[in-house]
Amino acid sequence: MTTRAGFVALIGEPNAGKSTLMNRMVGAKVSIVTHKVQTTRARIRGVAMEGEAQIVFVDTPGLFQPRRRLDRAMVAAAWAGAADADVIVLMVEAHRGVTPGVERILEGLAQMPKGRVVALAINKIDRVEAPVLLGLSETLNAAYPFARTFMISAERGHGVDDLRRWLATQLPESPWLYPEDQLADLPMRMIAAEMTREKLTLRLHQELPYQLTVETEAWEERPDGSARVDQVIYVARDGHKGIVLGKKGETIKAVGQAARQELEEFLGRKVHLFLQVKVRPNWQDEAERYSEMGLDFRDGNA
Repeated sequence: MTTRAGFVALIGEPNAGKSTLMNRMVGAKVSIVTHKVQTTRARIRGVAMEGEAQIVFVDTPGLFQPRRRLDRAMVAAAWAGAADADVIVLMVEAHRGVTPGVERILEGLAQMPKGRVVALAINKIDRVEAPVLLGLSETLNAAYPFARTFMISAERGHGVDDLRRWLATQLPESPWLYPEDQLADLPMRMIAAEMTREKLTLRLHQELPYQLTVETEAWEERPDGSARVDQVIYVARDGHKGIVLGKKGETIKAVGQAARQELEEFLGRKVHLFLQVKVRPNWQDEAERYSEMGLDFRDGNA
């Protein structure tokens, strides 16, 4: 039996549903999913099996107008993920339609080398009526020659199986790139940091989630089969530290409990998670922080 394997890049605006789609395709939570935009910072790879094909999903950061160094590095990572992939899937929210952001992405796709297989996935189809969907599909296909168009709901699973089956047929013949039971190629340290950052993002408001980062400083395997995980939450200002800690440490305690529970479910064993908060005013200008996130510091240059 011929095996296939390759990379599929999911691109789109922030909150288009890329992480939700990848998690559903893979069948496990490997990417951070929140109601906040721009939460995916690094290109996270999730591995899905479809028959004899192994689909490696690259969940890229959302494409948006960058303002800061971190923004620019995230956008550069998104386009790099698309350029490296065998197949690109552009995700567009059905109820938002062709926004200025989608128009910029279409312009970017037009500048990519010819011959690239690009599919369109119109997501959140349950939010609009059928005539609106058909009109949006016609408009987008007139703007770019998509190989196929899929109507999906990543959250509910509608149309996702059809998309996965089609993607499997588009990949090159190749041995599998990862062991069959591997879900993601991110180091566990980074997945653990992402889980904690997600919990912080859900609990904190406004800009603060974008002013902090989480790093797994130490990972110790214990004789009883459990793991001790030490993480540092870097914030930009002293005032932010107090917000992250919360009154009498309630916020950091709740975040730690939620992150530990999710990590234990993911690993299938006991985890001892220890969090501390440190103030680093210029962490967004430190190359080391970017490498921890899987981003290229140089891509943040204006």
